Amino acid sequence: MHYLNISFTHKNSNLDIREKLSFSDDAEKHSCLKTLLASETIKGAILISTCNRMEVMINCTDVRKATQETLKHLSHRAGLDEQTLKEHADIFDDSTAIHHLFSVAASLDSMVLGETQIVGQLRDAFRFSHDNGYCGKKLARAMKNAFVCAAKVRNTTEISSKPVSMASVSVAKLKSLVPDLKGKKALVVGVGEMSEITAKHLVGAGVDVYIANRTQHKAEKLALECAANTVPFSQLAHLVNEFEILFTATSAPEPIITDSIVKPSDFERYWFDLALPRDIECQEDAKIHSYVIDDLTAIVDDNLEFRENAAREAHGIIGRAVVEFFDWLSAQDIEPTIKEIYKKANTAAQKEAQRAVAKKYIPPEYADEAQKMCEQALKTFLHEITANIRSGLDDFKSELISGAMTSIRKQEASQNS
Repeated sequence: MHYLNISFTHKNSNLDIREKLSFSDDAEKHSCLKTLLASETIKGAILISTCNRMEVMINCTDVRKATQETLKHLSHRAGLDEQTLKEHADIFDDSTAIHHLFSVAASLDSMVLGETQIVGQLRDAFRFSHDNGYCGKKLARAMKNAFVCAAKVRNTTEISSKPVSMASVSVAKLKSLVPDLKGKKALVVGVGEMSEITAKHLVGAGVDVYIANRTQHKAEKLALECAANTVPFSQLAHLVNEFEILFTATSAPEPIITDSIVKPSDFERYWFDLALPRDIECQEDAKIHSYVIDDLTAIVDDNLEFRENAAREAHGIIGRAVVEFFDWLSAQDIEPTIKEIYKKANTAAQKEAQRAVAKKYIPPEYADEAQKMCEQALKTFLHEITANIRSGLDDFKSELISGAMTSIRKQEASQNS
């Protein structure tokens, strides 16, 4: 069984490609995962779809075939040429796939190094796949180890000492454009984690924040938590022309702000679209300063320089975690063989005890004791060998025993046929 990760991120794909590959609702995720698991080689899959990445983590029996089938489906679904996807995708298998997964969980692969949102996003992706039967035991174990590794990175390095996110980076960008934000009015559209972080940062900067959302009670709940106000989502066409500052981070499958509702203004407007797919699709306007996720790279680069020492330490932790994971995986693979060895040893002890009685080497009443003595001798002999196999200290002997057991099974099958 193999691990496979097919990854499209801010590192290898532009916003247009990531937007077409993104998943806006659970129905789309169900459809994709069902299609993937219909393949005879794919045994488990998890979809990770965020503003900066779309990845598929797979457990499969054939890496090449699983890669082909996954790219073919993604190509059909996104309306993108399959060759284009191949050219942009980062494809990892086995140890590199696990290393990549652990790096993502530890936020080393994020646009904002050390951001804390990715772990929650991974947990949601894993929970969705696991609860709906798309994720097998080996894939589940890999995800759980990734979360343990991420926690260790956070707890033993400074990489997340000052939590940063795309939302906080966008507010920092706004501050560089409008130095004095106190008393300014801002509209935040959406109530997800990105909107919550944005609203709290804006309120902290002295901005009067107004929240709009299709579901009004959710907007009211977030407004209460952030000391903000609410406005009806139904008035969005009017609101976008009244507010100087606008942040959008919805999960809408189509743009919610288009040319049809945007009117000319005599004041400067600052718009930040943090959604994927994008919420805003408008013609350029000299009075509208519009930013999307990929426009925030300068601040992100500063963040990377600040955290690079912690990142080096984190990579060491991840490397060790990957080795430990595959040690565990090897132990699981050898365990059935070890159990079979002990079972055959006990069977041999029983036969030898019976033979000793039949040959009258010992009285029949001592048959049980003779069998126990044989079993104990064999256990003592096998203990050190199996302990070394489990710990990975004797790979050569492990291969010999595995090969011998395979030969024995073939011989027994031939005798029984």
